[in-house]
Amino acid sequence: MSELAPVVLCLLPTAEPLGRRIAEALGARLDIRGSDFDAVAPHLGSLFQAGHPVIGIASAGILIRVLAPYLGDKRKEPPVLAVAEDGSAVVPLLGGHRGANALARRIADVIGGEAAVTTAGDVTLGVALDEPPEGWKLDNPEDAKSVMSALLSGKKVRISGPEAAWLAPLEESGAVDRLPTDSEAPLVLSVPGAAPLIYRQRSVVLGVGSARGCDPDQLIGLAGQTLAEAGIAAGEVAAIHSIDLKSDEAAIHALAAHLDVPVRFHTAERLEAEAPRLANPSEVVFAEVGCHGVAEGAALAAAGPDGFLIVDKVKSADATCAVARLEAGGAEGARRGQLSVIGIGPGQQEWRTPEATRLIAEADELVGYGFYIDLLGREARGRMRRDFALGEEEARCRYALEAAGEGRKVALICSGDGGIFAMGALVMELLDRDESEGGVSAAARRVALTHVPGISALQAASARAGALLGHDFCAISLSDLLTPRETIVQRLHAAAQGDFVIAFYNPVSRRRRTLLAEAREILLEHRPADTPVLLATSLGRPEERLTLRRLDQLEVDEVDMMTIVLIGSSASRRITSGDISAGANGEWIYTPRGYAKRIDGETA
Repeated sequence: MSELAPVVLCLLPTAEPLGRRIAEALGARLDIRGSDFDAVAPHLGSLFQAGHPVIGIASAGILIRVLAPYLGDKRKEPPVLAVAEDGSAVVPLLGGHRGANALARRIADVIGGEAAVTTAGDVTLGVALDEPPEGWKLDNPEDAKSVMSALLSGKKVRISGPEAAWLAPLEESGAVDRLPTDSEAPLVLSVPGAAPLIYRQRSVVLGVGSARGCDPDQLIGLAGQTLAEAGIAAGEVAAIHSIDLKSDEAAIHALAAHLDVPVRFHTAERLEAEAPRLANPSEVVFAEVGCHGVAEGAALAAAGPDGFLIVDKVKSADATCAVARLEAGGAEGARRGQLSVIGIGPGQQEWRTPEATRLIAEADELVGYGFYIDLLGREARGRMRRDFALGEEEARCRYALEAAGEGRKVALICSGDGGIFAMGALVMELLDRDESEGGVSAAARRVALTHVPGISALQAASARAGALLGHDFCAISLSDLLTPRETIVQRLHAAAQGDFVIAFYNPVSRRRRTLLAEAREILLEHRPADTPVLLATSLGRPEERLTLRRLDQLEVDEVDMMTIVLIGSSASRRITSGDISAGANGEWIYTPRGYAKRIDGETA
């Protein structure tokens, strides 16, 4: 099942009382929408693409019609359920074996309705053989369909291996021949005419260490050889564990991905607590990282006080690994922290990428200028957030990095694109500085960093009004807080002489009122007075405003801090539209690329 919190979606206000009961019982988010289904559709689609389990208090038909364009791999789709508005029925529509069936039963218990489970395995067999519960791994899920089909046709299944409580419904049905039990063997289900299903208990943990820059193939090979020589199947591994100093080591994450298991990290102090149980304590390792053993220590810490080493430390040129039996009470360890620098575009949800929506949903904490976080709307409600004011950009980025360094998933929210006049570059600068020169901690340097692109203001403005960026263009910030005024003026002259379409970011503030006027005069020296100028304010928001002017009529007082200014080149053109709602007040603007002048046979 998805790790993201479920969302209870009420399409009508009358569904709110039922939705609130379900949301409170599940610890889910409650979204109350109006009856405008055209507005609901993109929201529902973004929730589904982000991986949220969706519980819609609506007809099954509405949910299916909206989600139909997004359906693909059923093994990756989150649960989707339809709940009747009177609470009489809960229908799992998608993801039955990925948690939807279990959710349906749980919701039905809460509201007193019926869980209308329709998947054949659950209805007839009482169990889904292709989706074993947590703690078990099916080696060959591709063969489950044929085994389930054989069972549904009346054939008996043979079961050998350890007891498994989750198979009780199948055993109670009388469709089982139980063979002698061997608790050390895998659990095997077989029916005539089908490949046997082999289930492994996730009963061991793998502790690993590596030199910096270890080849991933070397660590994967070492782990595979170690497991094979000990007679342990890869499916028995529950997790990979190591020291936190290696949380950014590519080889360790490659091994976890190879085995399809989580990876967790421990401090040197926690691993040193296992020193009395180590088979191969090392003073060399202690001098280097502060504990007497990484691979064995990590395996034992994860295995718990009653756990024990199955395989002592084995070594390759640049890696070590050890295997321990997993028992209750082990240390969970910390995951690698993650910082996502997310561009949300101008603010309109439909302009946000599915990747941005997913990472926002997965984040433990939202960080950013408070107004930008507020633009997320429902996605920010009830979330852990840290707001910063304008002028606190460095504190904002530093906090985001250090919070991620503590093992959290952090989303640093930027308007537009985080890499264009936003926080992306400042995050990189903090990582580039030495800690003694105002950089961030070593833990913050080890976080997993992702930059998620967004629609920039210059793109949105050009698209709203036509295609002003159809040929070469540049962007210049008119803020002299970080860039010397002389440098800005130098760039204005160069852009004017180059005849670029120009996007002016930060054109004015309460204090800065002169550079935009100076820029206008510089540009008038190089391009016609009637050059089109677009003032785009609050793009993608209800208060959006587009104003079209001539260059010689550009007035500073028309521009505020929420406005981006686009200046055409000498080639930019206007088209008058019969539709006054099109473009900017019925006019489109564009910059031709020169196709009309192409020489025959020449391509762009």
